[in-house]
Amino acid sequence: MIQLHNLAVEFDEGFQLKHINWQIEQHQHWLITGANGAGKSALAAVLAGYGEILAGNTSGLPCNIGWVSFEAQAELIQAELKKDDADILDVISLGTPVREIIFTAEIDTTVAQGLIHKFELNYILDRAFRKLSTGESRKVILIRALSCHADLLILDEPFDGLDSTAHTLLQHHLAEVVQHTPVVMVLNRFDEIPEFISHIAYMEQGELRHQVKREDTQAYAELYQLLHLKTTDLQVPVADTDNVIPALDPQQPLVKLSNICIKHTDMVLLNDLNWSIEPNQNWQLSGPNGSGKTALLSLITGDHPQCYTNDIFVFGYQRGNGESIWQIKQYIGYVSTALQWEYRVGTSLRNVIISGFYDSIGLYSRSSDRQKQIADQWLALLGMPNRGDQPFNKLSYGDQRLLLIARAMVKHPPLLILDEPCLGLDDINRQLVLALIEKICAARETSVIYVNHHAQDRIAGIDNYLALEKSSDNC
Repeated sequence: MIQLHNLAVEFDEGFQLKHINWQIEQHQHWLITGANGAGKSALAAVLAGYGEILAGNTSGLPCNIGWVSFEAQAELIQAELKKDDADILDVISLGTPVREIIFTAEIDTTVAQGLIHKFELNYILDRAFRKLSTGESRKVILIRALSCHADLLILDEPFDGLDSTAHTLLQHHLAEVVQHTPVVMVLNRFDEIPEFISHIAYMEQGELRHQVKREDTQAYAELYQLLHLKTTDLQVPVADTDNVIPALDPQQPLVKLSNICIKHTDMVLLNDLNWSIEPNQNWQLSGPNGSGKTALLSLITGDHPQCYTNDIFVFGYQRGNGESIWQIKQYIGYVSTALQWEYRVGTSLRNVIISGFYDSIGLYSRSSDRQKQIADQWLALLGMPNRGDQPFNKLSYGDQRLLLIARAMVKHPPLLILDEPCLGLDDINRQLVLALIEKICAARETSVIYVNHHAQDRIAGIDNYLALEKSSDNC
């Protein structure tokens, strides 16, 4: 039995949990839910031994814990990035191979190899961890946690970033794991709650407000209602008319990719792909993890090293003819998990949104009063009024994602690229974001590329689809 008695815990970000009284008994499997910033992940982190206990006590916490979270994923990625920051004598780190990330001393090799085969990840074992897609790196973190014979599994949004096949495989595997291992999950989506979850804990403002049994249908329905919001009356803040980008030729495509090929040293990721995006044309981009979705988008944004070896026409420029990256980025609004990993600056929430006008990470230009006003309108829309001066790096993962979505949308760009924008968002904020995207599509001022693994998150106004397949070609 695990017990948290009258617990108060503080974290590095200054966030506190208060008055936590919770008991996890044998054969119970818990879901922790609540709004973004409510303390869901913090409560899960306490079970993993994180945070400074200010009052109360814990008992029964096991030593061997398998933990999956955005924070754990970010720690690995930041450790890899620091290897670049610490380069000596201009020796550039190649990054840690996935094989070394997975096969650590505490891992059961047989279990890990079985999961690698199940998730079809043999092809990435010798690739640098930091070069993986979001979904691929998520699978690596999962395999580590599921292969250590944990006495307790803590899974914070384990399904986020997984394609539908991997999602189903993980559900089936967990149904076997719970026969011998207790599981505590953090989930934002009620439609992803596994059948084996027996109890639900609801967090609000750092406090554990409700604890209900899954079989208590009335209490369960009341919790579901707490997590939903009507979004029909939302209004997208207007653009900054004082900061107008150069006009585009409406007769030319925004983007035209011809016979695209992207190669790694060990495989061909994309080959002979053709794609044209016309003004006011909206697309949904899909495909399994590792099929090249993020790489394809980075060709458009100019962030992929092979963008100059391909035939790419973007916003009136043929790539490789002397155009600058900033001439390209001024026409794009962009949000992705990779951007969120990179956005490590401690600037204010207001400045994060304003930085979207300048396509920068952080704000290094003097902003206008009009831009500040628009940023404050976005903050109010996101449910964060009067929080404009708070530091971005103190927010929860989900709230950070909301701010970066506003940053991408703030200038009403000709092309808005949303690479899995709803990762880490609770049901309320997911509905909010989907409603905002739908309104942007309806306004017919911006073309949207929307990457998504959830069929139920389709958006009215997006009626063009590009589905990628995982390549089996080797170099």
